[in-house]
Amino acid sequence: MRPEDLLSTTPGAERLAQHTQEVPEPSAEQVEALRQLLAASQRAQAETEWPPLLQAPRTKKDSRYAETPTSHRTGVVGPALVTAKRAFRLVFQPFINEMLRKQVEFNESILDSLSLLYEQQREESRAQAAWRREVSERLAALERTRKEPSP
Repeated sequence: MRPEDLLSTTPGAERLAQHTQEVPEPSAEQVEALRQLLAASQRAQAETEWPPLLQAPRTKKDSRYAETPTSHRTGVVGPALVTAKRAFRLVFQPFINEMLRKQVEFNESILDSLSLLYEQQREESRAQAAWRREVSERLAALERTRKEPSP
């Protein structure tokens, strides 16, 4: 297909202008309803808490810090192992922090991105629902006018 095949000269601009003059003016209620719908769909995103889907990963995003060391062993061995684990963490925590710093930054950025995507999807769903209601109402109005007998 060539570009010349896509271009057309009919209908002309004058004819289109005539047709636009024939389009009836919408009622004031319709104009106001459309303004309200547009305003509702363009409102700023509400600052909300983290989505439930991301609550658990958010608590685990900082992988530098481990849970408190424990041991299932009894007697002298269990407390000795816990003390050794604590001493190891105390000595090596700066190295652990530096080794995992980039991982923590990555985790935070991924969670922020996922949260943003989640909020955008929610807003898009709200807007689509509003438009769907508007289209359904318009369709019902058209069907009512079509079913009414003409004088």
